[in-house]
Amino acid sequence: MSESYPHSNSDATSSSGDEAEWMDANQDDEQEEALSIISLVDDRVFTDAGAMLAYCKEKTGLDFLEVRDRLGLDFHGMVKLINFVRQRVHEGKAVPGDITAADLEDDSLLKPVLEDDALILCLDDLPEAGAAAAETDKDKVSSAAVADAPQVDALLQKNAQLQAELEQLAKQFTNYRLAVQKTLDQRWQADEEPEDAPSSSSKGGKGGKVEAEGSAKKKDDSSYYFESYAHNDIHEVMLKDAVRTDAYRDFIYANKDLFAGKTVLDIGCGTGILSMFCARAGAARVIAVDRSDILDKARENIFHNGLDSIITCVKGCIEDVTLPVAQVDIIVSEWMGYALLYEAMLPSVLYARDRYLAPGGLLVPSHCNMWIAPVSDAEYVADHIAYWRDVYGFDFQAMQRGIYADSRVQVSPPETIVGAPSMYGFLDLHTVKTSELVFRNKWESVLSPEKITAGDALDGFLVWFDMFFARSRDDPSIAPTSTAQDWAASGKTKEDRVAFTTGPFGTATHWKQILFLVDPKTKQVKKFAEAEKGKKVAGEIEYVTADGHARGLEIKISWAVEGEETQEQMWLLH
Repeated sequence: MSESYPHSNSDATSSSGDEAEWMDANQDDEQEEALSIISLVDDRVFTDAGAMLAYCKEKTGLDFLEVRDRLGLDFHGMVKLINFVRQRVHEGKAVPGDITAADLEDDSLLKPVLEDDALILCLDDLPEAGAAAAETDKDKVSSAAVADAPQVDALLQKNAQLQAELEQLAKQFTNYRLAVQKTLDQRWQADEEPEDAPSSSSKGGKGGKVEAEGSAKKKDDSSYYFESYAHNDIHEVMLKDAVRTDAYRDFIYANKDLFAGKTVLDIGCGTGILSMFCARAGAARVIAVDRSDILDKARENIFHNGLDSIITCVKGCIEDVTLPVAQVDIIVSEWMGYALLYEAMLPSVLYARDRYLAPGGLLVPSHCNMWIAPVSDAEYVADHIAYWRDVYGFDFQAMQRGIYADSRVQVSPPETIVGAPSMYGFLDLHTVKTSELVFRNKWESVLSPEKITAGDALDGFLVWFDMFFARSRDDPSIAPTSTAQDWAASGKTKEDRVAFTTGPFGTATHWKQILFLVDPKTKQVKKFAEAEKGKKVAGEIEYVTADGHARGLEIKISWAVEGEETQEQMWLLH
């Protein structure tokens, strides 16, 4: 079960994370794409909205800007006007010469007649309402200046006021457009959701415990979990974790052929970063799902980056919402928690895999494995355990009560690892079942005498995980005992194989590692004073859901140094 884990200080990803290189490549792609704006009155195609509207006015007398200004249409109203005209033309009916507000009252006109209508994307590029009148006023002011200076000052002040109001209205267009998109998303969900389906707001969107098929779903009472993801701080930490974010970006951008023209599902989308990577890589459609209120900000992020025509945001738990498609080609998700399975989000990804992923479809990431190693760290024990016995000359031993029951999330120095890391769990995400996420697996480590000095003790165990991003679901190169560093380094190029580790031998991530300290009072801790070369420590590690914490874990580890009695201890992770 064990393998010699490389003691390397190399970066945990297979890429250098050269941001400028990726940005330049994607800017080149974007420059090659020109908008195709279809005429309102026929099938002629333009690349400029203003030129198209001028053509319509000259050919049929339809003056879009005049109707907009006359009726005082906001962005909402302009969308209706576009769809009103397109619907009339599509049905072979004449467009009224004098369009009225009554013609645009029906809210069904919010639904685009033309899919991915580029004209709607260009509305805020059109001349602002009243711009022509403002220019005329300016000319009049210039002429009047010769005859009457006081009147000139008054007109200039009035003009400045009008210009300020117009600028304010222009800024509001963005908010109008976002509101329309959100309304359409909500109406579309209401239209698609079966009458007997549970409310999409009743459960979390970023994961949740999946019940056995046919059984009643238990209430997910972990609202605190979703609320925690509604704030900026946690997303800033994750986005700034370059090991994590670069790995997703590098894999997606280096494998655009996998994403081009495909439908992608992003589960637990957060700020929308992974969805935007996929859209920039050429995905035809991306569905971004999250239960947290962060989705509202994700929608804005997507809009402000011009990707709202590709990415659809859906709020709710993936088990409860109805997607606009029957299946997807790729599922991308950053579902990993501490010790890999903390937060219990993986069951939701597996649910989506079984329900929505097309045959032969891909999960990103595709594989992962979990590692454990014995630790001897007298310095840490002195700083965080023995410390309480002498706090400014006072004995705070009460603070030590229960101190060994909790797991510790931290970055541990690699020199504290005194035995070869052992792989205790391997997950192929295309085939693993939810029932396999509760387990009791064996592990075994060979001690490293060169790291052990007289008096050293087994102070605890360190746990971490590695993630792999394979181009194919059937990639034979990823073995259960593969390490992220070795597998990534064996690729032909830096983009060929993307993987990262959260362990002590790579660049630190926001997951850090989990340290389980052994309680010396309840467990006999054997000294390593005369450890022999090749001596082993072995045992089992168990993951179960924590009582009262649906997203937490109870982790139990048993161990025995070769020739000694087996010990066992449980720790909480919640």
